[in-house]
Amino acid sequence: MTDRRSDDVMDDQEGTPAIGVPSPAALEAHLAPYAAHSAQSRGRRYPEAAPSARTEFQRDRDRIVHSTAFRRLEYKTQVFVNHEGDLFRTRLTHSLEVAQIARSVARNLRVNEDLVEAISLAHDLGHTPFGHAGQDALNECMREHGGFEHNLQSLAVVDDLEEHYGAFNGLNLCFETREGILKHCSRENARRLGALGERFLEGRQPSIEAQIANVADEIAYNNHDVDDGLRSGLLTVEQLAEVELWQTHYEAARRDFPQIEGRRLIHETVRRIINTLIVDLIDTTSLNLVRHAPASLDAVRAAPPLVAHSEAIASQAAMLKRFLFKNLYRHYRVMRMANKARRVVVGLFSAFTEDPRLLPPGYQSPDASLQPRLIAHYIAGMTDRYAVKEYQRLFVIEDN
Repeated sequence: MTDRRSDDVMDDQEGTPAIGVPSPAALEAHLAPYAAHSAQSRGRRYPEAAPSARTEFQRDRDRIVHSTAFRRLEYKTQVFVNHEGDLFRTRLTHSLEVAQIARSVARNLRVNEDLVEAISLAHDLGHTPFGHAGQDALNECMREHGGFEHNLQSLAVVDDLEEHYGAFNGLNLCFETREGILKHCSRENARRLGALGERFLEGRQPSIEAQIANVADEIAYNNHDVDDGLRSGLLTVEQLAEVELWQTHYEAARRDFPQIEGRRLIHETVRRIINTLIVDLIDTTSLNLVRHAPASLDAVRAAPPLVAHSEAIASQAAMLKRFLFKNLYRHYRVMRMANKARRVVVGLFSAFTEDPRLLPPGYQSPDASLQPRLIAHYIAGMTDRYAVKEYQRLFVIEDN
């Protein structure tokens, strides 16, 4: 009997598949010609033997799920800092919601669900503690040292910072997964990335799967921020009445279920909004695929963006986004927490810069030019609560 090792635990299952286990090619036989097929991947940075009972993109997903950075997402914030409540979204729950939405879209468009899931689960691996407030603060600290951008940091995590394998640093993911993680990139940084940065210099698109993950990210955070905003009391149903996308579905939910109220009514409304956005995205993208008729992944790259909402729904989604920016992300209570977060990040960066001996040994460098980036890696990898504790360890003298 063949000795078989667990995909999930050992990660790199090789050997002959058991009888009845579909081959990687069979697992992707249903995909459209414009989808990303793992057998046609541009490969990994370090060559590896192909997996036997899963595809290359399934292997990528498994490596991401078992990474240290992925586990840390449980204690990294979205809008509300981790200690503010157990029911608010974290980077981990957000990533799971993005993956669920993205897979639903990918399935309907006959593109690679495993790739879209891998990208979705990895897209926030490089995010700092304290959400965008932490990222903005760290970017300001790194202004004279190349700046800080969480998409590039996510790439650094999977390319170099994870330490799981004897043969290489990072997770050694496929080109297509790494490409999808890199949502934005300046031309200067793109030049340094070689083949991975070419599309930003040439004005080309990533895969359909990467485009889906990008839009799914926005669908997820807009809607769960509405839910969390209402739960926290920072937003009210009365305020949201000015947002067409919300009010249309809120009134429909009240009409269909006049007996419900409170959290049940909010959940019913939010789920209807998400469904409308997903269905519209599938329908509009399907029309774009018919119009441009890409016959391969290369044709997708050469086409304009194909994954999109209709003009009407895109306008309504943009209105919701503007509402959240004004009423939630700039709410005085959120701004107070953002100010505290900035003080923590700037304080940590300043202390470590002034005396790198305060850093753990793995983040100290004899080359002073490399030290700022190592400090950024250390801070970006912190969870909310670890950053607060580290700040206290450096600046607070406890009287026992």
